[in-house]
Amino acid sequence: MIVIILVVTGLIFWLIRKPGHDKNKLQQTGSTRQADAVGLLWYKNSVIYTLDVEVFKDSDNNGVGDFDGLTSRLGYIDSLGADAVWLAPFQPTPNRDDGYDVSDYYTVDERLGTLTDFREFMAAAKERNMRVIMDLVINHTSDQHPWFKAASKDLRSPYHDWYIWSATKPDNIHTGMVFPGVQKSTWTYAPAVKQYYYHRFYEFQPDLNTQHPGVEQEIKKIIKHWMDMGIAGFRLDGVPFYIEIPKTKGDKFEHRFEMLTNLRHYVQSLRKDAVILGEANVLPEEQEDYFGKKGDGMHMMFNFFVNQHLFLSLANENPTPMIRAMKETADIPAVAQWGQFLRNHDEVDLGRLSEKERQTVYDSMGPQQSMQLYDRGVRRRLAPMLNDNRKKLELAYAVLFSLPSTPVLRYGDEIAMGDDQELKERESVRTPMQWSAERNSGFSMAARPVRPVIDSGEYSFHKRNVALQNGDSSSLLNWTRYMVQLRRQHPEIGAGSWKILETDNPYIFGIVYSWQGKSLLSVINFSRAAQAFRAGDSVLKDAVAKPVINRGALIETGKTEWKLHIDGYGYGWFELVK
Repeated sequence: MIVIILVVTGLIFWLIRKPGHDKNKLQQTGSTRQADAVGLLWYKNSVIYTLDVEVFKDSDNNGVGDFDGLTSRLGYIDSLGADAVWLAPFQPTPNRDDGYDVSDYYTVDERLGTLTDFREFMAAAKERNMRVIMDLVINHTSDQHPWFKAASKDLRSPYHDWYIWSATKPDNIHTGMVFPGVQKSTWTYAPAVKQYYYHRFYEFQPDLNTQHPGVEQEIKKIIKHWMDMGIAGFRLDGVPFYIEIPKTKGDKFEHRFEMLTNLRHYVQSLRKDAVILGEANVLPEEQEDYFGKKGDGMHMMFNFFVNQHLFLSLANENPTPMIRAMKETADIPAVAQWGQFLRNHDEVDLGRLSEKERQTVYDSMGPQQSMQLYDRGVRRRLAPMLNDNRKKLELAYAVLFSLPSTPVLRYGDEIAMGDDQELKERESVRTPMQWSAERNSGFSMAARPVRPVIDSGEYSFHKRNVALQNGDSSSLLNWTRYMVQLRRQHPEIGAGSWKILETDNPYIFGIVYSWQGKSLLSVINFSRAAQAFRAGDSVLKDAVAKPVINRGALIETGKTEWKLHIDGYGYGWFELVK
C-alpha cells in the first residue's frame, strides 16, 4: 500500500541558521510570494529542543535553574543544530505539578529570574536565529491563583464563573481522570461556596471555563503579552480538555473545535509565522478535527499514536505496528505537520495499545511495577528503556529523524541520561542536566539542587555529561549532532511526499521521500540480527543509491529489483540519483 502526503507545491524551505551555517542552507528560488510562504512553514524543516529552565542550568548557585543559566547555554543548543526551543512552564507556581499549576500568567517565577532576564534570553535566542515556543497552560490554573481564590470563596465574585461548578455532587465524578491510580476524582467540594469544582487533573488544578467570554478575552491578553516579547508559538497543553464541554454525560466528551481555529487566527494576527503545537493524544479518526478540515486548526500536533506503536516496534523488533500507525495518521492538511519524539517530559503513554501490546512494552522496557505509571505508561528515560544499548539508541534516533514529521529532542537524551526511580511519578525523568563531572553535574554549585542529580550507577553524571562527550568524536552527543545536521540538509523528509518501501522482510523499515526532483531512501533494520531483503519499486528503477549515512547497509541495484543486506540494528540514508 502506497501512502502519499499532500504537499504544498513549489514551497522552498530554508534552513534558518545564524551566519556561519551557510553551508547548511538551501538556495533560494521562486517568487517573493513563495519566500513568504517558506517563512510561514518554517516548522516543516525544524528541529525542536525541549527543556525545563528549572533544571537546565543554575547561574547564581541557589540550586534552581534560571534564565541567565539557559542564556549561557544557548551556544550548546545551537551546536546541536536545533533551531527552536520549547520551554516548559516558567511562570509563578506553587510547583505541585512541575509548573503546570500556574498562579500568575504574566510574569516569570522569581526562582527562575525576572522579566528582564527573560527578555535578555529572548534577545540572545534571536541573535542565533532560534525561535522560542512556550507552554501555554490554559485548560486549568493553580488553586492558588487569585482568580480561583476569589471564585472559591464567594458565589458573587466575578471570577466564580471563570471556573466550572456543580451545586450537587455530579454522577461522573470518576470519569475522565488523567492520573488514574493517583488522582481520586474529577470533582472536589469547595466548602465556602458549597459547590463542587471540576478538574481533569489534580484537585489543586481547577479547570478554567474556557468558553466563558471573560476567560476567552483573558487568554488573548496572555498570548499577546508573551508574543509581544518575541515568543514564536505555543505548545498548547491538554488540548482536548481545553475545548471540551465538561458536563457532557458518559465517557466521551463533546468538543468545540472552532475554539482551535479562533485561537490560530488570533495568534497569526499577531505574528504570521507563529505556530500552535498541540498536545492531543487522539485517535487517527479524530485528527482532522484538531488540524481543521481546511487546515485552519492547529499547525502541529504531537503524533502520540505513532510514538506508542514505535515503542511496540522497538520492543518486538518489528516495524509493522509503527508502519501501520504511520499509514493511519498520514492524511493531514498540506500545511499541517506532525511533531514526533522519542521521550518527552511525561511518561511514555501506551494507552492506545491493547493490553497484550502494552505488556510487551512493559516486559521489554519497564518490567518492574515501580517503572510503570497511571496504568498506561513507563516513567523511564530512553537510554534505560533500551538497556543502554548504543546500537539500539542509534536505531531509535535514526527512525525519529527518518519519520515524516518535525523531530523534538528532550534535553539530556543526546547524552543518554538516565532516570531516578526514587522520585515520584513523572519527576523520575526530570532530573538536572548533566554538564560535567563537577559538583552536582555542573548544573549548580549549591549544597542542595532543586531536584537530585543522578550521582551513582551507570547513568551517574560522572560517566554521562556534556563535557566528557564533547571531547569524544564517537560519543552519542556528537553522533546526534551529525544526524541533526543531515536531517536539516534533507528537507524532503519534512516537506516531501513519502511512501513506505515494500520489501519481503518484516524486520525492515524502508521509506522513500520525493521533493523538488530529489529522492531520499531510508532503510532501517529493527532486528538485532543481520537481514537480507529485496525491494522493487518504480522510484528505484534505473536509480543509483548515493550514500548519505550508512551503518551496515549494502545495496545491490538492479533494473527492476534491489537486493539489500543490512547489519543488526543497521540503518542507511541514500540519495536516489537517476
